[in-house]
Amino acid sequence: MKIHIETSRFLLRDIEQDDVLGIFELDSDAGVHQYLGNHPIKSLEEAQEIINYIQGQYKQYGIGRWAIIEKETNEFIGWTGLKFETEVRDDMDYYDLGYRLKKKFWGQGIASETAFLSLEYGFQNMDLPIIYAGAHIDNIGSNKILQKVGMQLLEVFEYDGMSHNWYRLKKEEWMDRN
Repeated sequence: MKIHIETSRFLLRDIEQDDVLGIFELDSDAGVHQYLGNHPIKSLEEAQEIINYIQGQYKQYGIGRWAIIEKETNEFIGWTGLKFETEVRDDMDYYDLGYRLKKKFWGQGIASETAFLSLEYGFQNMDLPIIYAGAHIDNIGSNKILQKVGMQLLEVFEYDGMSHNWYRLKKEEWMDRN
């Protein structure tokens, strides 16, 4: 098990094959997918495909989303972190900040805490000059999280037929604030 960050409450580690049930519980929930195109998964095979994709990111780019494991219960509660994104924007490839939690963990500050740690990892450990993020314009919670961790709104863009806010944070801005 490769642990990237450990806090008093969480382990942020590589997503593993054993996370298939956690990924299924997360991504089969229609509420979780409300602002993600409304395409929740319907099978463990689809959950396995997600894991394979993320593990492929680790191999190809050296980074990908990390499992958030609650230390007290050892429960998979979602994922967080950076990924190298090549599909969302036609005009660029970039490092993307993202997070997704099971609904029962919403509103507890977990996405903000782990997003902040992911930015710190990207700027300090990977020496990235810029990190980007997108959020559906109606996803108030996600937009608030991105702003809370310091992301700056640049524009609105269309993805998959839906309007999204486009955010950026430069390393020097991060360093000035922290």
